[in-house]
Amino acid sequence: MLRIIPFLFLVLCGPVLGGPQTNFHGNMTDQELFWGTDQYDFSVVVPAAGLECFWHFAHRGERFYLSFMVQWVTGVGHDRHLSVTVNAPSSLIMATVDDAKGQINFETEETGFYQMCFSNFHNRFGTMQVFLSFGGATHKVENHVFHMFRYYNFGRMRKSADFFLLLSNSQYVTWWSLFLSLLIVTSGYLQLLFLKRLFISKSGTEEEKPRC
Repeated sequence: MLRIIPFLFLVLCGPVLGGPQTNFHGNMTDQELFWGTDQYDFSVVVPAAGLECFWHFAHRGERFYLSFMVQWVTGVGHDRHLSVTVNAPSSLIMATVDDAKGQINFETEETGFYQMCFSNFHNRFGTMQVFLSFGGATHKVENHVFHMFRYYNFGRMRKSADFFLLLSNSQYVTWWSLFLSLLIVTSGYLQLLFLKRLFISKSGTEEEKPRC
């Protein structure tokens, strides 16, 4: 729990600081560097035309990975594309992806906090929920295990995205069926009134009847 608190503080204060951490020096000890957990899995809601950034610490020579998938989108356009950028501690762009889902995997060449930014500039009037899974592996065996978890989490992302799509389609079919049912009942009632008016004849009085 104590390891997660510095990461949460860094995530909340990161966008305000305006960039990745670059004030590292060569004689820093392991106790001075941030050590978080090796893997994070969570969902985040990116507002319309918004930008969300996160930082993850990694040593040089480790394997850094990031998997993401858009779960649902609101608004009119329903554009599921998400712009993702990973920056090194020296602000060097390591990878960029512009898609509804993707995987980024590379060997870190610097020690420090790697910045992950998720931009929703494609949807200016709609929010989106994104499932994230990122972390790093040090040793070869751990690297293979983390790759297994990475593909497993990617499968979970696909399953959750399919679930939200199925739920959205179910609601759409339900409301559309209800609308069509009301339309059929209303049109039938109006047709019945129209036919009934055709067969109504006015009964005149004795004075109104024509005389010979």
